[in-house]
Amino acid sequence: MTKLTIIGAGSTVFTKNIVVDLMTIDNFKSIEIALMDIDKNRLDKTLEVLKIISKKMGVTPQFTTHTNRREALKNADFVQTTIQVGGYRPSTVIDFEIPSKFGLSQTIADTLGIGGIMRGLRTIPVLLDIAQDINDVCPNAIWMQYVNPMCSNMIAIKTKYPEIKSLGLCHSVQGTAEMLAQDLGEDINDIDYICSGINHMAFYQKFNKKNTGEDLYPRLKKLAEDILSDKKISSRTLKKEDSGKYLDEKVRYEILKRFGFFVTESSEHFAEYVPWFIKKGRDDLIDKYKIPINEYIDRCEHYEKLWEELDEDINLITKGPFERSNEYASSIMDGISNNNSVVVYGNVMNDGLIENLPSSCCVEVPCIIDSKGFHPQKVGKIPEHLAALMRTNINVQILTAEAALTKKREHIYHAAMLDPLTSSNLSIDEIYKMTDELIKAHGNYLPNYN
Repeated sequence: MTKLTIIGAGSTVFTKNIVVDLMTIDNFKSIEIALMDIDKNRLDKTLEVLKIISKKMGVTPQFTTHTNRREALKNADFVQTTIQVGGYRPSTVIDFEIPSKFGLSQTIADTLGIGGIMRGLRTIPVLLDIAQDINDVCPNAIWMQYVNPMCSNMIAIKTKYPEIKSLGLCHSVQGTAEMLAQDLGEDINDIDYICSGINHMAFYQKFNKKNTGEDLYPRLKKLAEDILSDKKISSRTLKKEDSGKYLDEKVRYEILKRFGFFVTESSEHFAEYVPWFIKKGRDDLIDKYKIPINEYIDRCEHYEKLWEELDEDINLITKGPFERSNEYASSIMDGISNNNSVVVYGNVMNDGLIENLPSSCCVEVPCIIDSKGFHPQKVGKIPEHLAALMRTNINVQILTAEAALTKKREHIYHAAMLDPLTSSNLSIDEIYKMTDELIKAHGNYLPNYN
């Protein structure tokens, strides 16, 4: 019987989505799932939710709960990580509040920017501990790694544990493809696309209709003109995010206009990966591009409230309908366990896969999944201006991983000084002072940096 171990199962909503996906597949309706979390209260609530859903779906998975990680990993065929080291409070709040004192605004702060750097520094040591446990307890398992900052985390993991079968996963490639199809009034099942780059900054090099071969980029570029001139809005704006906000896609359509290709991660994310949209004293830019400053804080507060409400009304997330999501985990497990070959987009080390990006970086490329595992596909050379843009982020990712691996404080400063958003808003002295305050505030969530 196939066994999945979920580390960070107290992330109830995400765990529920992954398990529901698996339970829609015939061969997994009696799957063994080990739920592991350091928070027993959240772990018990997740189990309660999953038992109710299983009964409603008429399936009989075998659940076990664990606060001991190595125990949960015994005999695992697959491992999934969805952890948040330091949680919303205190760590995420710290990552927003201290930079704000220096006039540095952020939207999500989990992938790049000073928030992404600090998140990586407190997350990488824990992921390396998990890697050691996997190596010791279930060395043949496939590790599906969902934790941000994706690239920094994967660089550190693969540098120290290259033998582990780890694959970084995100939903931005398939999620954005679905959004673009909706924006164009097309069915995503009728669209053929090829995408590559780095996590949250991959670009669609091909976006065509399957039956006719029509290149859909001319229509997307016309749509960009209409959206940027306020004649139209992206379909994404018609949907409320978890925080209750209506989010806009003007940033990404601006990037399409300027760079000629559409990027995979949302406008609220992308706005803080580059130096052009969030600037001190430039509220006009925030208004023009409708950038949701502090958006991740709002999302976290939404989930905190949802968690409190679950104690009173568990039907909030158990009422259905129970449909398969676009997350890759179930497809990967199905492809490997049941030999149902599929292509997903995964994050792996750049072993010549993208020729004009550094070999020491993590790239997001198509991966063929089959009974033998996952097989990243060589992309070759991508448009040079896209590679140049990616390198500005890769610099920060590599230095963040280097800081975590060497425990050298100087590399934290280097990462912050080279970060596009931070460096375009703060002086060197301000960057050093802000970084020092952040390191001190995070306290025991960080190792000692010399």
